[in-house]
Amino acid sequence: MKFPKTIKTYCATCKKHQEHTVKLASKKGRSKAHPMSQSVKRFQRKMKGYRGFPRPKPKGEGKPTKKVDLRLQCRECKKTHTKRGFRIKKFELV
Repeated sequence: MKFPKTIKTYCATCKKHQEHTVKLASKKGRSKAHPMSQSVKRFQRKMKGYRGFPRPKPKGEGKPTKKVDLRLQCRECKKTHTKRGFRIKKFELV
């Protein structure tokens, strides 16, 4: 799907429709669980020893597509907000 780099949509801070620049949010900036958190310690305690993996394996395959994460930045006030994601296999900004 081809999507424009700029769209005119409502800005909640300016309280009117403005031009917005569209960016696709990167997926690599996701945060991990802290290595000393209680949940990680509990998981490591379960994994210690000769037992198998403590959780059941997921059945079936995952979703065929991922939702896109669009960030819209207002050209007037520079405020960024997100647009509701939709499922698409191929996404490109033109």
